[in-house]
Amino acid sequence: MAFAEHEVLIRRDAMAVYDFLIDGMNLPQWRRGIRVIGLVSGAAGTRGAVYQQTMTGRAGRPIPADFEITQARPGAEIQFKVISGPAQPSGGYYLSSEKAGTRVRFALECQPKGLLGLMNTGMQRTMKAEVAQLMRLKDVLEMRQAA
Repeated sequence: MAFAEHEVLIRRDAMAVYDFLIDGMNLPQWRRGIRVIGLVSGAAGTRGAVYQQTMTGRAGRPIPADFEITQARPGAEIQFKVISGPAQPSGGYYLSSEKAGTRVRFALECQPKGLLGLMNTGMQRTMKAEVAQLMRLKDVLEMRQAA
């Protein structure tokens, strides 16, 4: 199994961070590699919402990475699972309020099947890079507050 997590302190209140994260349409603002994203079913920002997403893969090839929100606790937690594509990780954003802002932890885990199971090192590296993009979220949200 591959697992990765990263956390940052964002100088914004928990509801502002949550509101930004729960809207899947905001992902391209801070996550690299998203080519196209759109809500395909359910209500935006709610449990059961499904987003169709295409990512840039190796050699620039498009990879499907549709995901479903599986848990949504306002101001505290958002969980999701990827439902299409070669790797189908699950993960979440976990928020906690602190005096200086909101601590956000982004965690991903994946149990690769078939040939992907043999490429665990590559998958681990990819997942670490994905969660590290949380630093970009911090920059986006803190710049937004300053503006």
